Amino acid sequence: MRRVRRFGAGLRQRRTQRRLFQLVTAGCVLALAPSAWLWIAAGDRVGTVASAPSAPVAVVFGAGLFDGKPSPYLAHRLDAAVDLYRAQKVQAILVTGDNGRDGYDETDAMRDYLVEHGLPQIRVVGDYAGFDTWDSCTRAHRIFGVDRAVLVSQDFHVRRALALCEAAGIDSYAVGVPEWRDATWLYGGVREIPGAGKAALNVLMRPDPVFLGPKEEGIPRALADAAAAPRP
Repeated sequence: MRRVRRFGAGLRQRRTQRRLFQLVTAGCVLALAPSAWLWIAAGDRVGTVASAPSAPVAVVFGAGLFDGKPSPYLAHRLDAAVDLYRAQKVQAILVTGDNGRDGYDETDAMRDYLVEHGLPQIRVVGDYAGFDTWDSCTRAHRIFGVDRAVLVSQDFHVRRALALCEAAGIDSYAVGVPEWRDATWLYGGVREIPGAGKAALNVLMRPDPVFLGPKEEGIPRALADAAAAPRP
């Protein structure tokens, strides 16, 4: 009888372990499925400045400030946008960031950086209510009238931006800015796992941004200035 009881207890323990393993496996699959969707959906629309097609606008997403200046990651995004502009692949740049609290203004910091690097002020347009990637994408289309764009972000984030901007109505190509595989890059990559899940919900539900507001004419003015400028 003792052997029978021990056998029964061992059998129950193995069943419990198997169920736990199945639950953990199912949880991992569910957690990673949105990330897999982003990679598959991006297809061949993620590349470099050199491979990017021409588009009217480049959209640069905010990535934090250090002492009021663009963080290194944000500066690298802005450098890629400068390269796109100098290569005549885009005619205007929309910088979209967070200006939701006193003393923190990503958008003006990005605009100042681009102007300091030689871009005309009229060609750099700021969105001060890009509180997250979905808000930036849907506002770019609904408020600024962007229909086709090259998106600029780090390689770990740019596929999410691509999926969300496509869902918002923007025909997009994405430039993934490469970075050293350091702790910051690893943190950004891990953060994309829940970010991908949130992106899937945004695509399904299409919520309004935190702040919608009236239509802005900055991008039409920038493109009109580009059309009127003498060709080199």
